[in-house]
Amino acid sequence: MTGTRKKAAGTKAAPAAPRATSPQATRQAVTKKRASEKVGVAQPAPTAATLAASGEGTTRKSRKRVPAAVPGGEAHNPFRTHMRRSRAPEPATLVIFGATGDLARRKLLPAVFGLWQDGLLGSAFNIVGIGRQDMNDEQFKDFVIQALEGSKETDTPQPGNLEKFRELLYYEFGDFSGDEVYALIDKELARAQDDHGGRKNALFYLSTPPSLFEPISNGLGRLGLADESEGWRRLVIEKPFGRDLDSARELNDAIHKSWDESQVYRIDHYLGKETVQNLMAIRFGNAIFEPLWNRGYVDHVQITASEDLGLEGRAGYYEEAGVVRDMLQNHLMQLFALTAMEAPAAFDAEAIRDEKVKVLRAVREIPRGRVKSVAVRGQYGPGTMDGAKVPGYRQEPNVRPASPTPTYVAVKLEVDNWRWQGVPFFLRTGKRLPKKVTEIAVVFKRPPLGIFPGGLERNVLAFRIQPDEGVSLKFSSKTPGQEMVLREVVMDFRYDAFGAQLESPYSRLLLDALLGDATLFPREDEVDHAWQLVSGILEAWEGGSAPEFPNYTSGTWGPDAADELIGPDRRWRRL
Repeated sequence: MTGTRKKAAGTKAAPAAPRATSPQATRQAVTKKRASEKVGVAQPAPTAATLAASGEGTTRKSRKRVPAAVPGGEAHNPFRTHMRRSRAPEPATLVIFGATGDLARRKLLPAVFGLWQDGLLGSAFNIVGIGRQDMNDEQFKDFVIQALEGSKETDTPQPGNLEKFRELLYYEFGDFSGDEVYALIDKELARAQDDHGGRKNALFYLSTPPSLFEPISNGLGRLGLADESEGWRRLVIEKPFGRDLDSARELNDAIHKSWDESQVYRIDHYLGKETVQNLMAIRFGNAIFEPLWNRGYVDHVQITASEDLGLEGRAGYYEEAGVVRDMLQNHLMQLFALTAMEAPAAFDAEAIRDEKVKVLRAVREIPRGRVKSVAVRGQYGPGTMDGAKVPGYRQEPNVRPASPTPTYVAVKLEVDNWRWQGVPFFLRTGKRLPKKVTEIAVVFKRPPLGIFPGGLERNVLAFRIQPDEGVSLKFSSKTPGQEMVLREVVMDFRYDAFGAQLESPYSRLLLDALLGDATLFPREDEVDHAWQLVSGILEAWEGGSAPEFPNYTSGTWGPDAADELIGPDRRWRRL
């Protein structure tokens, strides 16, 4: 079923944005050429074009599009210009499934608005929201503008920009399991074709519950919307990608019935953060770090993603997922792979993803019987956060009174290759820890000979991913005075030194997907290997109860067993 629609005023379409001539654009052209050469997928009848042309399944009136306004220009900050990439995507339509959901409201729509306001989306761009809420275009436009006005993720709108952005928005609603809504989408793309220089490029973003990934992927494929004969088509899938190894493989198989792997973008927003990308820049763009990045100099590596919040109303999801699926299998494994991988042959998507897969394959397996010696789980109890009392996990709304769901995990990974043999990687994440912070810390070995009085601490190179993104190096230095006394000092680099607000990870990743740059999107085999590594942990912990739960107090750094895991001569960083 569809909603009644009002006809929107339209004007002549603006010319397409000029093509970029950067190296990235060149790679994009190559990727596009490859995509166009691939064999098309099976397309059972009826086609979307057929349904759309016949008007079947829709009661909407003819709607003429309004050309996209081009913001930026005279109001653009010249200081930021040199930091902005000059890449420009081709004219395209962004189709957001779940457009009225929480993720779209809080993250996606502000990210898209930010890109558009900065002039990075060109003149021929529009957004089609898809949802199961019965609303028309005007109601959707009101929803989006309200979301942007209340967002903390967006730069202050320039005068008149909200009104101009409103003109780019359209909405369709319907049942994702039927053909009707996909026929409407095809009709939207056909209407946009005149505005977009004759191409029907489309980015489909699945901001929906995981149970809808397969029906939507199949529906798009069934109605011919994955076919690239009239323009590129890409599918962005939010996490979690599968519930375990078997379900992830089943989902991949289902998606590949309609979509080539080159069209699929599995998004992990952690990879869109500046510091994560700077990890590669620091390693491979400086001669002073890479020679030390190995077992000869590194004692161990700590990767921490701590959250100070509890469930925040997500009990339904979290009771099923737990901390392993929610954080370890995706975010932490991606950070680990970027930290431990070898230098890629080139800075492109396939070369980087190849190296990430290699290092994931080199991690020593964690079968069920080995879990106890390399992994620690925890669940938070009542405690105090910022001076206020907070409930334990089992006292949170809609949580089972004796829930065995872990809210904390620490795991020791051992990499069996020449670079990292004997260097443990400690990964930890949890809820209701003292603060919200994500960090990768490379902890170096102590000097081989202690010639100064007193013990020396290890040097630490730390990448702060959130908050206060930046990089710091801790080392020993002589204090002023007559005596040779050493103390630790820190050289600190913060991104705010650039004097510009960092773009949100979703902005970066959405723009990359529109450009066809898959560098920061995990490939099928990456996801598969990440699931393989945590499968033993899930089997061991879900096969029985956890009688020790709760085993850490809210506002502390996790269970005592985590300190035992890292060993007597090491300690977790106090962040």
